[in-house]
Amino acid sequence: MATLKLQNYLRMYRKRSGLTQREVAFLLGCENGAQVSRYEKRRRLPPLRTALACETVLGIPIAELFAGMNDAVGKEVRKRLLGLRSKLQGKVSGGARKSEVRINEQKLRWLAERVGIGPVEQNL
Repeated sequence: MATLKLQNYLRMYRKRSGLTQREVAFLLGCENGAQVSRYEKRRRLPPLRTALACETVLGIPIAELFAGMNDAVGKEVRKRLLGLRSKLQGKVSGGARKSEVRINEQKLRWLAERVGIGPVEQNL
């Protein structure tokens, strides 16, 4: 059974570092600790620049700091990857030109790697 992940682990890693919210805010280039509090309590989503700074300050990859969000986004993207795969399979098996079929087959191979499915030939 998969464990439910928190949207972010900023507070946990900050506490492990021994830093206060004010100190982390300074390191992130934020105006005050209240901004860090809002990020930790998931009231605000930090901009990409701030998230990257969190990774540098805390020494933890963004995907780990924002594990719950990372999982949710991954599921959404995987669903869209599968949808695109279905559309492309229809174009490959349809009456498309050879050059278009070749391009779509290349896309399907790339999608197979991303989605973690078997070879394209098995799915057509």
